[in-house]
Amino acid sequence: MKSNKMGMNTICAHAGELKDEQFKGAISPLYMSSSYAYENVDVKRYPRYFNTPNQEALGKKIAALEHTEAGMIFGSGMAAVSHSLLAFLQKGDHIVLQKTLYGGTYNFVVEEFEKFGIEYTFANGFSEADFRSALQTNTKVIYVETPSNPLMLLTDLEMISKIAREHNLVSIIDNTFASPINQNPADFGIDIIIHSATKYMGGHSDICAGAVAASNKHMEQIWNLSKNIGGSLSDYTVWLLERSLKTMALRVKAQNRNAKKMAKWLQKHPLVAKVYYPGLKEHPDYLLARKQMRGYSGMLSFELIPSVNPEAFMEALQLIKQSMSLAGVESTILSPAKTSHALLTAEERTHQGISDNLLRFSVGIEEKKDLVEDIEQAFEAVVNKELV
Repeated sequence: MKSNKMGMNTICAHAGELKDEQFKGAISPLYMSSSYAYENVDVKRYPRYFNTPNQEALGKKIAALEHTEAGMIFGSGMAAVSHSLLAFLQKGDHIVLQKTLYGGTYNFVVEEFEKFGIEYTFANGFSEADFRSALQTNTKVIYVETPSNPLMLLTDLEMISKIAREHNLVSIIDNTFASPINQNPADFGIDIIIHSATKYMGGHSDICAGAVAASNKHMEQIWNLSKNIGGSLSDYTVWLLERSLKTMALRVKAQNRNAKKMAKWLQKHPLVAKVYYPGLKEHPDYLLARKQMRGYSGMLSFELIPSVNPEAFMEALQLIKQSMSLAGVESTILSPAKTSHALLTAEERTHQGISDNLLRFSVGIEEKKDLVEDIEQAFEAVVNKELV
């Protein structure tokens, strides 16, 4: 069957799998070799060239999931980001970026681009006018992240692809927070889709990886740079990631449901000042979310009222883990000001709307009642402590 005819669960389970021709096993065999023959072979394989059997197979699954022609796997999400950007930018070029970005991406741009002679502009907002006003005659790339980390703000993908086509730009998106289960940017005309595969693709907090999906033409340009820089993933981790992807649709849909329930519950809590989740009708981008997303993600963030100490609250949690990453089957929570956006200055965080009382909540697959009980007991512990 062609992958574009299959359902999402079927793609997760079967697309890009390697056939075990020798023993007829039910799963993809693992090829651990770092050295392959170069004479009398169809493909000269080398791990740094991203073309070992497991690397190639997983790339096909990523492409099928994102409705593109090609896919590549990297050693981390930031490797996928940096390789993709540098493949299309050189000295004298300019890039327009979304106003709010993952802290690692933001830091990469402001710390490294000047060394390469690459100019950049962050759009003032999320409207078409904001992005158009940031364009220059030397602009080559437009880069967005939707939903954004950590405020879950959305960017109109059709609008971005329209601007890119009109000005012959390469459009790139970080699709990590949505995952291919909730959003396929290629369907809206976006050229290159990036993931921190550590997150929803891995899903079990035990894999560090990145992924890129694009057309054959764009992927060839990324590959030409990447083979020189190096950033490939070991075949054992590639194999583990392919295993994890088989359940991604099931996991993400369960996390979507939980996150929406928790967002609605938190929204009514007297100790919560604000909830950021695109599946809420009160979210400013709710209608856009309905237009370009199938599900609203397992991610949300919420702001505590000023009188509640966020650190004390997180320390009091017993089930929800205070942890750095996100999108695992277990629920985790963190302070963006101290983790994902710690590299930004206090002024930069304020400009992006990231306060010290903002918490990012990655909702797992636990029962809602257990998550509610954990948050309630943590609030009670904090309030009682402050009253003593």
